Amino acid sequence: MSDDETPESDATTRHSLAERRGVETRVYQPAEDSGLLARAAVERARGRTLEVGTGSGWVAAKVAAETNAEVVASDLNPHACREAKKRADDLRAEGGEGFDVVRGDLFSPFADGAFDTVLFNPPYLPTDPDNDWGDWMEVALSGGESGRKLIDPFVDDVGRVLASGGQALLLVSSLSGYDEVVQRAKDRGFDVESVAEESYPFETLSILRLVD
Repeated sequence: MSDDETPESDATTRHSLAERRGVETRVYQPAEDSGLLARAAVERARGRTLEVGTGSGWVAAKVAAETNAEVVASDLNPHACREAKKRADDLRAEGGEGFDVVRGDLFSPFADGAFDTVLFNPPYLPTDPDNDWGDWMEVALSGGESGRKLIDPFVDDVGRVLASGGQALLLVSSLSGYDEVVQRAKDRGFDVESVAEESYPFETLSILRLVD
């Protein structure tokens, strides 16, 4: 898939990727959820922008190439960091700004108030605790029993790294409890609005904009 293509077709959904564990076992590749976040981010990202859980770096590259944002991408997965860095280097080789890549868990590497915009396409598939795949695709896909294993700490902690008036764009699936995520964000003092949505036979994907 080239950087200019938007992920499409049922063969690239996160649901089907979960069934392709023997094919993709290290780095989450762009799918419909990636495309939805990228479109919202290209429209709304501003200033210093962090993409948490960047995976292949596809969304970060779209934002770096199509906006004036200064982009940083992070992931816990070292294989993802290497793939994202290659994508950033390719952008620079083509004359673009590229983006920086940092290995880290959520916000642990970053200072308070460091970013104007934060992006996150989290692992959100509700997962039976007895299903322990033990590989990097589990990290990329599994949201724990509720689907919110990383969404909840993201919502709890993102305010720390946001500059005054900053924003987060968070992808939420109906599989992981849309109303629960909205309420948690409001409880943490964010103004919340849905800025994009797509529906599929098995789920609805939304982009929530959280404003500090």
